[in-house]
Amino acid sequence: MVRVRFAPSPTGSLHLGGALAAVVNRRFADEHGGVLILRIDDTDAPRAEPGSEEAIIADLEWLGIGFEEGPFRQSERADRHREAARAIGEEDDAGALRFGRITLVRPDGRPTYHLASVVDDADLGITHVIRGKDHLSNRRLHEELARALGFEPPEFIHVGLLVGEDGRKLSKRNRAASLDGLREAGIPSEAVRAYLEELDLPRGDVRFDEARLRALSTQAIASLADEELARRVGIPPDAAPLVRGAHDLNEARRTAEAVLVAPRPPATTAPETLERFRELRSAVDGGLTPAAAKEILREVKAVGGDLRALRLALTGSERGPELWAVLVALPRDEALRRVEAALD
Repeated sequence: MVRVRFAPSPTGSLHLGGALAAVVNRRFADEHGGVLILRIDDTDAPRAEPGSEEAIIADLEWLGIGFEEGPFRQSERADRHREAARAIGEEDDAGALRFGRITLVRPDGRPTYHLASVVDDADLGITHVIRGKDHLSNRRLHEELARALGFEPPEFIHVGLLVGEDGRKLSKRNRAASLDGLREAGIPSEAVRAYLEELDLPRGDVRFDEARLRALSTQAIASLADEELARRVGIPPDAAPLVRGAHDLNEARRTAEAVLVAPRPPATTAPETLERFRELRSAVDGGLTPAAAKEILREVKAVGGDLRALRLALTGSERGPELWAVLVALPRDEALRRVEAALD
């Protein structure tokens, strides 16, 4: 059976490149009827950040990536790593265990990444190691260590890296380079997952295409059910149509707030329009369906009504979401109150 692993270091929220590794491993496991194992590579204790493991698991859940086994922590297997090192290594004058030119265990007893990775891949039965091509230089060493320890090395597949416009690996200083940053920017998880899935299994480096990600963000928002979209934006479900054209969830919140927070409209220049609207809206109890809202607008327009003046009275702005969506979002009493304020 195919067994793959995703093995991030606990140094904060997942980098977008790390998320790509998680996606390609999950996809490979699914396509081959295999399993995905989560392993936390925390042998470098000084670099570990508190709460990172929980953040990584939350990031994977946000992306919709499940794993069948784990999380396993390398720090809990140090005795096993030292046992393996003693089998093939020699102690140097500083007290480190070495295999040729490579340190296996540091003088303070901490196993190195190379040793821990090879031993854990073998013990977990990993059949394929799918990781970034920045690890390509480690391949021969890891194969050599595995065979020295009596293991058949897994098959290594190296994928291209996500890089910036300058062709360099995306830096964590780039807000869009981490899942935390993308969440803060209001990009839905569905858009991030779709973007990474589109990259498939890149053999060469891929330039990060923020415009494509934002296009997928708009599509994801448009496809969410009203109740789910309203939950994420923090608005009533009836207001969901207001934000269907938003490029991200932050923009959706601003758009909804602009309508739902009572404006201070100027005195109207089209009182007949507002009076006709007041008459039509007063006749319908409760909320409006999209069809009922559109019918009211048709009635107002049929008598020469000024829909621009109606929008201004209801939202305080001449531009914004579809006017029928505004009528659906506003409770009857609130819509009538705003019209009365403009008439007064």
